[in-house]
Amino acid sequence: MKLASRMDRILIETAFEVLVKARALEAQGKSVVHLEIGEPDFETPPHVIAAAKQALDEGWTHYGPTQGYPDFRQAIANHVNETRGIHAGPEHVCVVPGGKPILFFPMMALLEEGDEVIYPNPGFPIYESMIRFLGATPVPMPLVEDRGFSFDLDRFKDSLTDKTKMVILNSPQNPTGGVIPAEDIKVIADLVRDRDLVVLSDEIYSRIYYDEKPMSIASLPGMQEKTIILDGFSKIYAMTGWRLGYGVMPTWLVDPVNKLMVNSNSCTASMVQRAGLAALTGPQDAPLAMVAEFRKRRDAFIAGLNTIPGFRCPIPQGAFYAFPNIEGTGRTSKQLADELLYEAGVACLNGGSFGQFGNGYVRFSYANSLENLMEAVDRMRRYLTK
Repeated sequence: MKLASRMDRILIETAFEVLVKARALEAQGKSVVHLEIGEPDFETPPHVIAAAKQALDEGWTHYGPTQGYPDFRQAIANHVNETRGIHAGPEHVCVVPGGKPILFFPMMALLEEGDEVIYPNPGFPIYESMIRFLGATPVPMPLVEDRGFSFDLDRFKDSLTDKTKMVILNSPQNPTGGVIPAEDIKVIADLVRDRDLVVLSDEIYSRIYYDEKPMSIASLPGMQEKTIILDGFSKIYAMTGWRLGYGVMPTWLVDPVNKLMVNSNSCTASMVQRAGLAALTGPQDAPLAMVAEFRKRRDAFIAGLNTIPGFRCPIPQGAFYAFPNIEGTGRTSKQLADELLYEAGVACLNGGSFGQFGNGYVRFSYANSLENLMEAVDRMRRYLTK
């Protein structure tokens, strides 16, 4: 039996491949500092765990509405309205298991073969994977280091065609940690507002920023009705294993997304939704403390990276990733990432795994202890200066 040809077009996340290699080295007794996985190293807030336990005791163990429980969707709408300055109601919200379904389902509902999708490159690998899987045409938009890893706006303008069906934005961004400046977001909105396309705004890191608050393109005039906001609980509440995300979208897209949801997952786990409700409506001191700790780690780690021969690392403005330029080492991104893992005991990702414009960079996640981050810097410096 042969697999369907479309399976040749779907990719995987390199982070999980590198994690498997790192675990294999550890099984052989080798010490590895894990900076490959984009997962907060904090515990889920206690009141969220307590809410899930209570939900189990109260019988929230059965099917729920495909779109999500109404009170939870209302809480999400309230949160998004407050943080983005838009006017969404529960009818605009789809609750899903994790953030990725809000990539999968709208793309599946909207894209035909031959449609073009502009997406950030380097960028989250699943963007290009899903575009190709559906037979659409990926149009990579280079993120420019000297612009804080924002779009080259002239190139963006020139890339828009009558075939452009979707534009994907991600700010704060994975893998660069860049935040698209508000002025750039306004220019992008002006360029797409009157076009027959949809913007998919991946805002999963929206609350992990250090200086300028990221602007959601949905907040600009005429943009909410053509924007899908992707967000979730994995990053800001350290709930990666809970699998809880949501999309806020125009109402005409809600029914197609619900159809795909009911055909694939039926619904998001009921007790997990109660935990999410507690996360959104309960105390926010844990997320604030986590972001403050990420800032401390960022400052120390970036300073350390810039002492390593051949490294040049800008200061990321959001998320928890460092994306240094490593061309000065004389190695390719893949070559250096492999050497750091097998020779220096530091697990990171080849920037090229995030797209062609990531070549010449590597990605580190600083979602690890300050002690481990400094140990990683020491190991890399020793290896590259020996």
